[in-house]
Amino acid sequence: MIQKFREIQVDTSRQKLIDISKQIEFFIKDTKVVNGILNLSILHTSASLIIQENASQEVLVDLENFFNKLAPMNESLYHHKLEGIDDMPAHIKTTLTNTNLTLSIVENSLKLGRWQGIYLFEHRLQRHLRTIFCHIIGNF
Repeated sequence: MIQKFREIQVDTSRQKLIDISKQIEFFIKDTKVVNGILNLSILHTSASLIIQENASQEVLVDLENFFNKLAPMNESLYHHKLEGIDDMPAHIKTTLTNTNLTLSIVENSLKLGRWQGIYLFEHRLQRHLRTIFCHIIGNF
């Protein structure tokens, strides 16, 4: 049994869903872990991780629109406005999604469905450098 760690940096430019599946798969292949568990943690409170369809861009657009309606950028709704109009809505969106994902590794591959991808969901308007901490426990 072994453990491997890596931090993956993702440079974001605006609110959007960014497919990070290939970076995660590269890490798994690099570790040579055959079977195990992968835990992903985003080290931020205004961005999140989700598993979502990777075949249609329309799904991603609809998700962004839904979350923007659910947590609108309206300063009159919130007390916390320290970092701008998108600050508190970003925290709400993170609370409603995930900051951690745990997935299986089978035969040195991430176990995802045919139409699934792993996405970093950036909730802020400005550019940010996001860090995803990857932790694998498994065997060769």
